[in-house]
Amino acid sequence: MSAPKKLVIIGPECTGKSTLCSALAAALNTPWVPEFARQYLDEIRRPYEEPDLFQIALGQIALEDAQLKQMKEWLICDTDLYVLKVWSEARYGRCDRHILESIACRHYDLYLLTDTDIPWQSDPQREHPNASDRRFFYHQYRDIVQQSGCPWAEIRGNKEERLNRALEAILSFH
Repeated sequence: MSAPKKLVIIGPECTGKSTLCSALAAALNTPWVPEFARQYLDEIRRPYEEPDLFQIALGQIALEDAQLKQMKEWLICDTDLYVLKVWSEARYGRCDRHILESIACRHYDLYLLTDTDIPWQSDPQREHPNASDRRFFYHQYRDIVQQSGCPWAEIRGNKEERLNRALEAILSFH
């Protein structure tokens, strides 16, 4: 039996990543790995600080690795450590070397990049509501997936169009 393929949904905040993960998981009849940062930030009950990002990275890795052991074909990840890199560089002007080392050690098979073409929805954990910031971060993630060496597809449109584009990308990957 071959190892499961790891698919990452990546993009700026509030671009439908979690919604798409859930829809893909249902369509493919598989569980998905949530974004650990949400849980972590809910639990600390204070503004996050730079050292928290490494703890978030460890939690994300642990969730992903635990789920990977149970998967057969696809592991759907709501983000990867590149999000922490972008987040850290935007907020602190640098990224912890342990996060960078972890990025270098992780392998993914397919990226789905979510576009900013859906409306912003306020959430206490979201930090960049204006359109120019959202486009800036979209371009950051686009550069990452283009340079990753992995196949990738841009995901845009309404929920149904996004799911269809994602499924097309997965089918064309095989």
